[in-house]
Amino acid sequence: MNHPHPPTGYDLIGDIHGYADPLVRLLDKLGYAEQDGVWRHPTREVVFLGDFIDRGPHQREVIDVVRPMIDSGAALAVMGNHEFNALAFHTPHPDTGEPLRPWSKKNRDQHDAFITAYAGRGDEMRETLDWFRTLPLWLDLGALRVIHACWDPHLLSEVRAEVDGQHLTDELLVAGSEPGTWQHEAIDSLLKGKEIDLPEGKSMRDKGGNQRHRIRVRWWDSHATTYREAHFGPESAETHIPDDPIQGDHLVEYSHDDPPCFVGHYWLEGEPAPLAPNIACLDYSVAKEGGKLVAYRWNDGDVELTKDQFVAVDRM
Repeated sequence: MNHPHPPTGYDLIGDIHGYADPLVRLLDKLGYAEQDGVWRHPTREVVFLGDFIDRGPHQREVIDVVRPMIDSGAALAVMGNHEFNALAFHTPHPDTGEPLRPWSKKNRDQHDAFITAYAGRGDEMRETLDWFRTLPLWLDLGALRVIHACWDPHLLSEVRAEVDGQHLTDELLVAGSEPGTWQHEAIDSLLKGKEIDLPEGKSMRDKGGNQRHRIRVRWWDSHATTYREAHFGPESAETHIPDDPIQGDHLVEYSHDDPPCFVGHYWLEGEPAPLAPNIACLDYSVAKEGGKLVAYRWNDGDVELTKDQFVAVDRM
């Protein structure tokens, strides 16, 4: 039986990427128990931050845990960039018939674990992709906000005119997959993070070894004035980023008076802690050796985020 709504608090869980075993261990650690195929808590709900798929060994098993929770009201979720990418990868352009996300080696390699898990299960894959379409792009729960990468009020106001409630439409999926459109820029910022160009002639290599001329930035951090200070991602990459003063605007207006905002996406390292008094990232690289699956226990009325509310399990 569902507990009365609203819950006494939310347990927000970061990027899972096909790692079902740590997910089950984390739910157990948070006090959830499986009842009739659904993991539930007597008084709380989970909020998943997206990126259920790609990379890990248990693609379908993760969906088998999270989907019943969401469909039955034991959890909420937002769409991650990997769910968006999957939809684009498997959707033909209405005019050309070509996949919205090109089937390049890089894109196929990134998506290979999902494709392999659903090999010979075409109907199940299509039904899972249809379910991805039901995930909202963001959640504003009043006392807290949830989005996969960046809460940009300006972009959110533009996208609201293009969506069905907070859900992806066919038109936005197409336009959001076409580089050069404002919709593509918006989806990239909201689901993949705000980026800025590095100075001319400068580049870095990302976690996949790909050379990048742009970096994701600490979009809320007014104290970051150089490219290295503004970089948001694994600390191991920062030695390759110039310490030159930033040219142009890299900030999003997010006041300390705004509700707590939770994001995933950024492959952080080390001990989980708030990024700001009201901003937390919950992606601590479970898909990487030594990574963790991380949750934050938010209780009704919490305004300032604290380190002791993070709960983590090792990937193992």
